[in-house]
Amino acid sequence: MTRTQFMALAATLPAAAQAQSTGRVFEMRTYHTLPGRLPNLLARFRDHTTKLFEKHGMTNIGYWVPVEGQEGAGNTLIYILAHESEAAAKKSFDAFRADPAWVKARTESEKDGKIVDKVVSVMMRGTDFSKLK
Repeated sequence: MTRTQFMALAATLPAAAQAQSTGRVFEMRTYHTLPGRLPNLLARFRDHTTKLFEKHGMTNIGYWVPVEGQEGAGNTLIYILAHESEAAAKKSFDAFRADPAWVKARTESEKDGKIVDKVVSVMMRGTDFSKLK
């Protein structure tokens, strides 16, 4: 199950209103794995997915897992991608999902069973005071 939530910048300043209508967007994606499957997901990202994201026009910003004792530790991957726009994000993911190299990597990584239980995606824009835009 995938849930996507789009966020808009609170346009309280003129610069914020302009940033809301143009510029790149960031996508924070959270993957919840089935029990014991996080290592498989991390290997797939390390060995294939990040390279394929770049191939299809997405910029890898960072990848994280919750530290021990935090909610989601042991079964959660959180990462952020940058896209030129929301439309570019859709185009990139459509091309990524159709890429034979991705289909092969996903199939191989799931030969012992399904890995991902749930994916949550949040699209974001940098604020006018953010260093990362």
